[in-house]
Amino acid sequence: MRNLYSSVVLACLLSACNSDKNVDPLTQEPENNIDSQLSEIISTNGLTGDHFNGRDIPDVNSNIVQLGKHLFFSKSLGGDRDSACVSCHHPMLGGGDNLSLPIGANALSPDLLGIGRVHDTSAPNFDGGPTVPRNAPTTFNIGGWDKFMFHDGRVESMGKTVGKNGNDGLGIRTPDSLLGIADPKAGSSLTHAQARFPVTSNEEMKGFNHLTKTNQQIRDYLAQRIGGYGEAETELSDHNFWLDKFKEAFQQPNASAEQLITEQNISFAIAQYELSQVFINNPWSDYIQGDTDALTDSAKRGAILFYSSEEQGGANCVSCHSGDFFTDEEFHNIATPQLGHGKGDGDSGHEDFGRYRETQVQADKFAFRTPTLLNVANTGPWMHSGAFTTLVDTVKHSVNAKESIQNFHNIAMEQPGMQNIDMAATYATAAFDNVNFEGGNLQLSQQSIDDLVAFLHALSDPCVTDRACMKPWLLEDDEAQDPNGDQVNAIDQSGETI
Repeated sequence: MRNLYSSVVLACLLSACNSDKNVDPLTQEPENNIDSQLSEIISTNGLTGDHFNGRDIPDVNSNIVQLGKHLFFSKSLGGDRDSACVSCHHPMLGGGDNLSLPIGANALSPDLLGIGRVHDTSAPNFDGGPTVPRNAPTTFNIGGWDKFMFHDGRVESMGKTVGKNGNDGLGIRTPDSLLGIADPKAGSSLTHAQARFPVTSNEEMKGFNHLTKTNQQIRDYLAQRIGGYGEAETELSDHNFWLDKFKEAFQQPNASAEQLITEQNISFAIAQYELSQVFINNPWSDYIQGDTDALTDSAKRGAILFYSSEEQGGANCVSCHSGDFFTDEEFHNIATPQLGHGKGDGDSGHEDFGRYRETQVQADKFAFRTPTLLNVANTGPWMHSGAFTTLVDTVKHSVNAKESIQNFHNIAMEQPGMQNIDMAATYATAAFDNVNFEGGNLQLSQQSIDDLVAFLHALSDPCVTDRACMKPWLLEDDEAQDPNGDQVNAIDQSGETI
C-alpha cells in the first residue's frame, strides 16, 4: 500500500474531531442490517457517487490534452532541464511520486522516479535527504476542487462557486498576489493557476541557475526556451516540434511561436491534461448506485464507522471528509508529525505552520487542507509531510493522534536521508497542544481500524493501477519523442519502465 495522495498527504483523514471517548462499535451485523444502515447514510448525506456530474472534463485524446501531456513530461520546463511536472506527479504512481517528500530539481538520475530517486551529492544545498518540504499531492481528480489548491491553500478561488474549479468570474488569488486580492494572471481555473507555480520553486523545477528571475520572469523564460525566441531562443536545437503541437492544439496554423508559445498557453495545456485525469469508478460508487455486492462486509462496516458520529459508536470521519469528493475543502490541525526541512517556521526553522503562513491567523496554525479520499489507497505516502507510509498508520493517527505521536519513532521511513525524524514527534506535540487541534482520541480495535482501511480501499478506481487503462495519460515509446531529448522516460530503481 506504499503508493497508493497528494499531496496527497491527508490533512484531516478520518478525523474524529474534539473527541475524548473510548469507542469500539460492534463490527458484526446481519448483512441486511448493514445495507439498511448504509442506505440511510447515503440518503442522509445526499451521496450520488459522482462528484463530477455536470463538470467539464477534457477529452484525454484531444490535441490540447495531448499537448499538455507532452509538456507535463518535458524537462524543457525545468530551469536546469533536469525535472518536469511528471517528476513528482506520475500517473502510474497515483498522480504523485511514491515518496514521503519529493526530490524535484537536481536529482541524481532525472528519469528515475519514486523510491530510489535521490538528490545529487554535487547539487546546491545537498544534505542527503529530500529537498521539497511537503508531500506531492495527487493530480488525480484535480478538477473536483472548487476552493483551494495546495496543502496551505495558497491558490484560492475568490468566489468558491461549486462546480467551477475556481472559475467563477471573481478571480483567483495566488502567491503572486496579496491575500484576498485576485491575481490577474492566475488563469482560467484553479488547476490552471496551480500549474504556473512548480516552475517557480527552486527545489521543484526552477533549479538554482536562475535565482535572480522572478516568478513571472522564469515562466516567460521557459516559454521562450521551447518557443525559440527571446532570451532563450538558442537553448533547444529543434523548436518546430513544439510549434507544430501548439498550432494543432490551439487551432492556429498560421500563428508564430511568440503568439502561441506563451506561459499562459503552456500552463493552460498542462491544466487541461490534469483536468482530464478523472478516476471515480470505484466499488463505493457502484454500491451507492445499487450494487450491494460491490463492497466486502469489512468495507461496509468501515463505511458505517466512517459516517457515524461518536455518539453512534462511529469515528465521525465525515465531519471533514464530506460529500462525494470526500472533503470539506477546509483546513484542520490534526497534529501530523513534521518531517524533512519544514517551511522555516518555529524556533528550529523546521516546522510548518500550514494555513497560518498565508493568513497569519492563530487559529490556522498547523492546519492543512482536507484532501479528497478518492483513490486514497493509491496516493500515499499520506499527510502533508508524507509522515505515514501505510494507510493503517494513517488511520491510527487520525483517530488517536496522541497515541500515534507517542509511537511515531517506531515507524520506519523508506526514504533515505529523511531529515528531522528524531524531532518529528516533538513538532507534532506542539500542534497537538495548540488550541485549534481537531484530531481524534478514540480507542478503536484493530478490527475497526482494518474495516476503515477496507472502506478506503473501496474508494479506488481500478484504472489507476492498470497500465493499459492509463495509457492515454502516459507518454509511450511509440509516441513522437522530443528531438531535444528532454522528455522524461520514467523508470523505477530496477530500471523498469514505470
